[in-house]
Amino acid sequence: MSIGTRLFSRLSGRRVGADRFGNVYFEERRPPQGRRPKRWVIFKGAAEPSKVPPEWHAWLHHTVAAPLSTLERPWVKEHVPNLSGTPGAYVPTGDERRGGQRQPASGDYEAWTPGT
Repeated sequence: MSIGTRLFSRLSGRRVGADRFGNVYFEERRPPQGRRPKRWVIFKGAAEPSKVPPEWHAWLHHTVAAPLSTLERPWVKEHVPNLSGTPGAYVPTGDERRGGQRQPASGDYEAWTPGT
């Protein structure tokens, strides 16, 4: 991140909070009359928008006035950033990266052959 972004955030922004990934969220201190304040995030590490949890995403886009609380609910999964293109990406069975082998079909499928 550039020194200009850090300087702008310190002088013009008000720190609202941080998430469990270490991202820090800011809001404009004095927005011009008739305009809502700008909101932004400074990412920890690489700038990857999928690292923003849902409660902060709603706040960044002015859907809610304050960041949503993170209530403990047993059915809610932990937020995971987009892993496409990384070693942690999902690879289905039968994919060449997993050896290209898959279980045979259940038998109710018959491949089409031309001329039959």
